Amino acid sequence: MWKKMILMLAALCGAWSGYTLYHAAERGFPEGMGKLGNSLPVQGSILFAVLGAIIFLFAGTLCAEWGGSKLREAVLYCSRIPMNELAAGAAGLTGGLLLSLLLYPAMVWLGKAGELLQVAATLTFGYMGLRVGLEKKEELASLWTIGRWGQAAEPEGRGLEEHKILDTSVIIDGRIADICKTGFIEGTIVIPEFVLEELQHIADSSDLLKRNRGRRGLDILNKIQKELDVKVLIYEGDFEEISEVDSKLVKLAKVLRGKVVTNDFNLNKVCELQGVSVLNINDLANAVKPVVLPGEEIIVQVIKDGKEHGQGVAYLDDGTMIVVEGGREYIGTTMEVLVTSVLQTSAGRMIFAKPKLMEKAQ
Repeated sequence: MWKKMILMLAALCGAWSGYTLYHAAERGFPEGMGKLGNSLPVQGSILFAVLGAIIFLFAGTLCAEWGGSKLREAVLYCSRIPMNELAAGAAGLTGGLLLSLLLYPAMVWLGKAGELLQVAATLTFGYMGLRVGLEKKEELASLWTIGRWGQAAEPEGRGLEEHKILDTSVIIDGRIADICKTGFIEGTIVIPEFVLEELQHIADSSDLLKRNRGRRGLDILNKIQKELDVKVLIYEGDFEEISEVDSKLVKLAKVLRGKVVTNDFNLNKVCELQGVSVLNINDLANAVKPVVLPGEEIIVQVIKDGKEHGQGVAYLDDGTMIVVEGGREYIGTTMEVLVTSVLQTSAGRMIFAKPKLMEKAQ
């Protein structure tokens, strides 16, 4: 199909070129030949048009046969270029060409030398504009996606709309979907394309556990996009000079002036060192756990024995472990206990208690 289009276009271009060439040459014929040309204007036009069509058709056939594979490769290469690079390059090139036009009046005054200088200036400024546009592609992407140069847009009636950038671990974790559903996450949820690629790579892993985790992450993203009432932005840009996904997330957060949403301890520390705001859902989970104070009475089910002699272990609904003194003999039963102390550690929170029956016995 594409070969026929090339040949048809070549024939049309050849016919038009032949027709134009004939009439241009006719005006330059010597006086005697001019009469001959004027006597057969229609035939001459047709003859030159046919000759031009044949020549261009032959050239088009060569291009279609010999250059077809190269053309397909060029088209595929262009299709792989990210949209932000294409747009930034086009904007920079346009700016450079417009800047070169400012020199046109001076070039006209210089005559023939000015024409050559104008061509050189056009090429130079066009190339410079293209390079500057590509170097500033991230800033331009920020301007186009959020409305301001490296700054979040401010919708009417609201403060600055923040971008929440999800990392791979928090997507696989899955709790982010429930948090979004409650409405506690405001602004735009940003899902970078390089995070999607990492998820796809995990989902295609030969390891069963990794494959299931990757597919779970893709299901969570599908749920956030289709079922939840949140604004989602798929960021198509990339930072090719950076290889690590975590470093790309930090860079993207700086460009968009957003916040990274994660449950990765190391990424949390990197963000803090780089001055990037971070939302750790593990910190959120710890913050919303029920507050239990010494002296309070709670009802628990002792499910196993503890490390020390006579101890029993129970758990709250949020997973907090409760060590019940003398609770080993109550394993498998639900009982009321009295909180004696609360210990907060880096691994979480532990509650120590004793059966209320023991308190009454005393």
